[in-house]
Amino acid sequence: QVQLVESGGGLVQPGGSLRLSCAVAGSIASILAVGWYRQPPGKERELVAEIRSDYSTKYADSVKGRFFISTNNARDTVNLQMNSLKPDDTAVYYCKADSSVRFRPPAWGQGTQVTVSS
Repeated sequence: QVQLVESGGGLVQPGGSLRLSCAVAGSIASILAVGWYRQPPGKERELVAEIRSDYSTKYADSVKGRFFISTNNARDTVNLQMNSLKPDDTAVYYCKADSSVRFRPPAWGQGTQVTVSS
């Protein structure tokens, strides 16, 4: 099993930056990919960025060139660097880990609030 804990959210002005961190514990070797998702108020949860076990990445079109996902060698931390933040980036941000173990559901963190406002 995998446990995820997000941190780094907060209030930031438009144009500012924040870095979110996802601490990963448990069966790290079984993780196929770790993704950052967000859920704006009243909307569906959506993928923001993902990093796979081969270190390949993908991003939502809305954040390309502004957000950057990374991990360390131990793969026990996944960061999301968010630059040029906009009010539309306001959401609860969640970390999710997909497992390579057959039939094992993904693990989710508890979420961290990001508010972009002047």
